[in-house]
Amino acid sequence: MFNFSQIKKYFWSMLGIFGVVLFWAGIWDGIGNLPYLTNPLISLAAGLVILICSALVFKEAEMFGGKTNKNLVLMYKAKAHPDKKNLTINYFDKIKNKTVSVSASLIKKIEKDAFLVLNKNKKEFFIPIHRIKDVLFRGKPWKPK
Repeated sequence: MFNFSQIKKYFWSMLGIFGVVLFWAGIWDGIGNLPYLTNPLISLAAGLVILICSALVFKEAEMFGGKTNKNLVLMYKAKAHPDKKNLTINYFDKIKNKTVSVSASLIKKIEKDAFLVLNKNKKEFFIPIHRIKDVLFRGKPWKPK
């Protein structure tokens, strides 16, 4: 399940990759005809160095095998669950210095790093995604499909 920000991220990543390919095709004839790069082994080594350097520089482009935030995916599934009143989210509250429980039916909005909850007093507060300990369905650990 993709949201708009993920689709936008992949679009710009693909556009960047397409630009790199076009740039490489443009300089292929110029640099590819240099005396040292006509040797396939030297060309291969230079290409590997370029790829390794680009992977180190662009760690944000996590398209192929990148890290996915499991808690973020879990929150989207919890918000879309048809029986979310029976889902309980346990998270660590740094101010209270203890684990706090909140019902998934109180989730109003999910953002990149946090989700918005409306408590019983109609007061909004944000819970950071990385503080989620577990999600329970009727008191048992919930593992969505």
